Amino acid sequence: MSNYQSAIEAVKAIKEKAGSSWDPINPESIARMRTQNRFKTGLEIAQYTADIMHRDMAAFDADKTKYTQSLGCWHGFVGQQKMISIKKHFDGKTDRRYLYLSGWMVAALRSEFGPLPDQSMHEKTSVASLVKELYTFLRQADARELGGLFRELDAARAADDSAKAADIQYQIDNHVTHVVPIVADIDAGFGNAEATYLMAKQMIEAGACALQIENQVADEKQCGHQDGKVTVPHADFHAKIRALRHAFLELGIDNGIIVARTDSEGAGLTKEIAVVKEPGDSGDIYNSYLDVEEIDVADMAEGDVCFNRDGKLVRPKRLPSGLYQFRQGTGHERCVFDCIGALNAGADLLWIETAVPTVHEIAGMMNDVRKVHPDAKLVYNNSPSFNWTLNFRQQTYDAMVEEGKDVSAYNRDNLMSAEYDETELSAIADERTRTFQADTAREANVFHHLITLPTYHTTALSVDNLAKEYFGEQGMLGYVKKVQREEIRQGIACVKHQNMSGSDMGDDHKEYFAGENALKAGGAKNTSNQFS
Repeated sequence: MSNYQSAIEAVKAIKEKAGSSWDPINPESIARMRTQNRFKTGLEIAQYTADIMHRDMAAFDADKTKYTQSLGCWHGFVGQQKMISIKKHFDGKTDRRYLYLSGWMVAALRSEFGPLPDQSMHEKTSVASLVKELYTFLRQADARELGGLFRELDAARAADDSAKAADIQYQIDNHVTHVVPIVADIDAGFGNAEATYLMAKQMIEAGACALQIENQVADEKQCGHQDGKVTVPHADFHAKIRALRHAFLELGIDNGIIVARTDSEGAGLTKEIAVVKEPGDSGDIYNSYLDVEEIDVADMAEGDVCFNRDGKLVRPKRLPSGLYQFRQGTGHERCVFDCIGALNAGADLLWIETAVPTVHEIAGMMNDVRKVHPDAKLVYNNSPSFNWTLNFRQQTYDAMVEEGKDVSAYNRDNLMSAEYDETELSAIADERTRTFQADTAREANVFHHLITLPTYHTTALSVDNLAKEYFGEQGMLGYVKKVQREEIRQGIACVKHQNMSGSDMGDDHKEYFAGENALKAGGAKNTSNQFS
């Protein structure tokens, strides 16, 4: 007996116990609704997706070609359309393809304050709300797809086509959900460890199985690709990692994933001098990176902060803001130190922000981490903040120089120019860009590749192209040719926007609830029939 048929039989048994008042209720209708609503709670989603991520991590350990990927999505609809597209183009599968929730896009697009910079100024609950919204849209995608199969099943039965009905039954019983893991950005925790714990609970209850947290000062937090980043001593950061773990364990997600991000590569400042309990501990090492000068007691000025280092009195360089400065050139060491400490504190995955996307730089840091933790895996931000074209053309130019090739046709300072688009250098650079994910997975143990804010940029680009055409000489043709016609040609399901919004599912429910009295929207006069 199929899973679907078993569900029907189960509802029949319930109906029989209820008595005659339930006579109008069709067990198959209820079975369909139950099948369309596979996940009843966010915690079910969190557990299901955490299990997926751990299976994927194990597969990656065995085969470095099996890295995972995600795109940042700023709205439930965007995430939904991404997963519909993935199922459409990759044989109905979602393997190793996740969602990413970017704090940057929450700030820029989802705050009630209006567009904000990525400085943790948006509402604390907005991230958890977006997690819930994303999974609401993905569950709706499941219901929509299964609803279409149910209607096909009814048509096959009506036509007495048993073979077709059996095929559709198989598709129903083996339906692949649009629900996939989400890596959700909790920024620097939005306050102290208790606030971090409370927010983590909201995000997990909404369905998040993986939480990304960074080692910046919560109230001074900056985007990883901006200046002015301020890190915290390890004791502070590790308390927040433990807060996340406690939240997962309290809610029963024992294998929840913590992604520990370090911004030390680009962060030159700290707010605190770490507490040292004994020489060589994490606080002592953290302080060893500070930019200090040796002084005599007599040289101390009013209000100076000084401390003992190896029996000598030193004064750390302190800015007018009160922040302390690290020594130049210590970013690599501090990143490695941060990563090892985070894994020791219970993190599952690492995240290192870099200034440019360079395979050898990322690999260099991860190789040092893996001397201590051989299985350490990295989540890497393939950031739109990088000028990918320029960076990879410059890397290619430098490699050609090192190989002794003639580069006289190129101006390294102007490699972004379109005049180089069809050159050998550009082709090599583009190929390096294409293989970047595979290369860093192999060389730097990057398990998960994500683009933080791609859909922010795709939205801006598509709106610009439409506005240029529609408000210009093309008029309505600007929409028809560049949007609707392409939707039809490429089989974009959203061309039937009423169906995508749930109109057909609503008709199904109306029929369940009211039978032949149902006032359905999908009749002959529905203009969506023009796209059939």
